[in-house]
Amino acid sequence: MSSDWNLRPSYTFSPDVLAEIRRAANTGIYSIRGFGAKRQVPNFDDLVFLGASMSRYPLEGYREACGTDVVLGSRHAIEPIRLDIPVTIAGMSFGSLSANAKEALGRGASAVGTSTTTGDGGMTDEERSHSTKLVYQYLP
Repeated sequence: MSSDWNLRPSYTFSPDVLAEIRRAANTGIYSIRGFGAKRQVPNFDDLVFLGASMSRYPLEGYREACGTDVVLGSRHAIEPIRLDIPVTIAGMSFGSLSANAKEALGRGASAVGTSTTTGDGGMTDEERSHSTKLVYQYLP
């Protein structure tokens, strides 16, 4: 698509994104679709673990245990949150998940020693009774 405009390069958006914006503006047809983001997002294949940096080399058969526990709010919180693993269950509302699903997430999070979050749909009785660490999501 040709243009008489002499536009400078953008440092924020890639040429592909700008071309899509210009196409949508000229045609009035927007590309709306589901199934995730259009851009490539990081995934677990992008992670690299270097074994030497995670633990010291064993000496005479001794192997140091690798701890995954984490404390949130250790400097300023009155009651810091202690988790066995640095992974939490993100907030998903009761409207998008059933009571059984919320209960299962609470049971699973409790079994591995982490927390779950209520989401914006409020807290269910099943979720509260089966989660040892439950973060209540409050939205204005």
